[in-house]
Amino acid sequence: MRDTYARAEKIVSTLSTDDKIRLVSGRDAWTTEPVDEHGVPSIMLTDGPHGVRKQVVATDHIGINNAAPATCFPTAVTLGSTWDPELIEEVGAALGRESRANDVAVLLGPGLNIKRHPAGGRNFEYFSEDPFLSGKMAAAMVRGIQSQGVGACLKHYAANNQEFFRMSIDTVVDDRTLRELYLTGFEIAVKESQPWTVMCSYNKVNGEHADISRTLLTDILRDEWGFDGLVMSDWHAVSDRALGICAGLDLEMPGSDGSWDSQVDAAHNSGLLTTAELDLAVTRVIDLALRTQNDKGSSQVDPAAHHELARRAAAAGTVLLTNDGILPLERTGSIAVIGSFAKKPRYQGAGSSLVTPTQVDTFIEALRASVGDAAEVHYAQGYDAATGETEEALLAEVRDAARKADVVIVLAGLPDSYESEGFDREHLRLPDGHIATIAAATEANHRTVVALLNGAPIEMPWSDGPAAIVEAYLGGQAGGSALADVILGDVAPGGRLAESFPVSASDLPAARDFARHAKQVQYREGLYVGYRFHDAAGVPARFPFGHGLTYTAFDHSGLTVRKTKDGYSVTVTVTNVGPRAGSEVVQVYVRDPESTVYRPEKELKGFAKVHLEPGTSQKVTVRLDRRALAVWDVRSQEWRVETGGYEILVGASSTDIRARRTVTVTEGQAVFPAHGPSAFVATDDEFRTMLGSEIPPVPTAVPFHRDSTTADLHETATGRMFAGMMTQQAGRSYDWDNADASTRRMFETNVRSAPLRQVAMGSEGKMSFASLDRLIRILNLTSAKAWREHG
Repeated sequence: MRDTYARAEKIVSTLSTDDKIRLVSGRDAWTTEPVDEHGVPSIMLTDGPHGVRKQVVATDHIGINNAAPATCFPTAVTLGSTWDPELIEEVGAALGRESRANDVAVLLGPGLNIKRHPAGGRNFEYFSEDPFLSGKMAAAMVRGIQSQGVGACLKHYAANNQEFFRMSIDTVVDDRTLRELYLTGFEIAVKESQPWTVMCSYNKVNGEHADISRTLLTDILRDEWGFDGLVMSDWHAVSDRALGICAGLDLEMPGSDGSWDSQVDAAHNSGLLTTAELDLAVTRVIDLALRTQNDKGSSQVDPAAHHELARRAAAAGTVLLTNDGILPLERTGSIAVIGSFAKKPRYQGAGSSLVTPTQVDTFIEALRASVGDAAEVHYAQGYDAATGETEEALLAEVRDAARKADVVIVLAGLPDSYESEGFDREHLRLPDGHIATIAAATEANHRTVVALLNGAPIEMPWSDGPAAIVEAYLGGQAGGSALADVILGDVAPGGRLAESFPVSASDLPAARDFARHAKQVQYREGLYVGYRFHDAAGVPARFPFGHGLTYTAFDHSGLTVRKTKDGYSVTVTVTNVGPRAGSEVVQVYVRDPESTVYRPEKELKGFAKVHLEPGTSQKVTVRLDRRALAVWDVRSQEWRVETGGYEILVGASSTDIRARRTVTVTEGQAVFPAHGPSAFVATDDEFRTMLGSEIPPVPTAVPFHRDSTTADLHETATGRMFAGMMTQQAGRSYDWDNADASTRRMFETNVRSAPLRQVAMGSEGKMSFASLDRLIRILNLTSAKAWREHG
């Protein structure tokens, strides 16, 4: 037992029930309640995953109001594509130092939800479509942050894989898919990094809000995985405070001005909430505050050094998708740089993770500084940075600049308004203006390089046109310099895709039920997400999971697989057989050719990144534990490994397999037969079998209740009137002078999808839940009367 925990228990034993109830909710938007008489401080929690977003004047949780300057590191999509846990841990340590310097006790990240569909609006905040890679990268980030005496926060637990009505949507998912895809990353991170906190998600999981799920918060997270920290709510995610405490939700954030206090007190008095359960939550809150008082770590921040680290991380996460030999670029001749992003870069996502950078490097400035007088650099705008739109006059400039240049570099991607927290993308295409700009450049000059700045996959029917395509993702404040480093060859492209780029979103089985219904989403694709679908279905991705070219070439040889006490040791020799230094990612997949249960074609179970000079070799060893071969057996509720043969595959991507060996398990366990979607999207009968129950009906919008959304109110005339009042009131809370288009859209979608209970929680005590319930009854009575008279 930690000393801080033992001390927290003693403090709790002296507190009144009223004090205990006060302590399990935040003091305000970002801080906890103190216990001054016992030396327990109020501590600050703040966003975000790739930079400290400490708001110093007006506060909000959706990114409208400005924050203090901090290093804006690459977002998780970029960091995930580094496949480099050591580098991620280094970034985490820098985030920890900046947190301490800003008196931030808990940094709200990393996020590691699975990218079920590439159109997920918040995918830039998450690492991968694969749970193993996600878990390893998140664990590294947590270790780095906490090495500085600052708590990290895994989020959003669990099955939060779309933004569409995220505050109330019910994720219907079978137990095996939940375990193998959507919980495994959290499990790895919890076991390998011991995070101080975990944040529950807004959504329901199989009919139960995550904040009141004892199965998720206690049975799995604590009892099974051994988590010993604090569980907090996502901001305003509490659906029932008393039931949440019973389930294992320790801290409500932000504070709701005592909105839940009377309900919690009544539940305690009635015995629904026991004293032991309340005390446990309070103990964890105090323990967290006490843990942050140690002197571990450093609050000394070197902004220049952190900027250089951000630059290094951005380059390491840059993925070379195609290259006919034009890259690395020679510093000679005439270079045309095209695209407004060259001067006004897209370098981070929108929403609660929005960081105020200490500086921003633009690509065109970095390129000019690097080439100096050795080459001429010209610029053409191409499109509007904010909207992505273009016009004929701009395209004429593009064609003219491209024709006159020896080589062309087009910067394209997704504007802020295309992807953000709060809403999902409507399609995977680039803006029409970006597509037209690329077409104009490639038609005028075949020596055209396209560099992409975006937070998630895009469709690329034009991919055969450019001489090279570079995926730079969202590289943070140093992303412009990092991109110049890679294009000029000063740094080798080190990234490998942590997600598949489909030819078309319509190819994906998850597309059949993604961001379609406001009340429920059904995961009928089961395990067939990302490369697990592409490789099993024989539907090629345009760029597969794990893909990434280099400026050199690597050979894999001498694969051996040796049995160890708890699994297998996989060793392969990697040789740089090309002319330049570079890095290779050795990817180890497992395939079970004769399984009792349905399984994907292959699954990532290990990886290692190696940096090699030309002509040098290195033996790389990747260890697989027994879990690498296992499946979740629904009947026994255990991870089990069947007797039989398994293929160990080593490759440079999920489709570029260089060597394989077969191992045989002679002492396995029986696994109950389980079938998945035969055509990759389950039929009704198949989905019932997967769920082990009937498919839950989609809830109706009326009658209204606390979980009804603002959008539901539009079903009735009286409801529409009240919804308009809610929207106006919510709008008064924010300073719109600083809000861009994506932030405004995020606000509008948040208000539209907000549950009615948030009216009371966010009213600063002006509306009680009793008053809200009376209002809901009036809305329902008015609706019923209208139906009787006009129905």
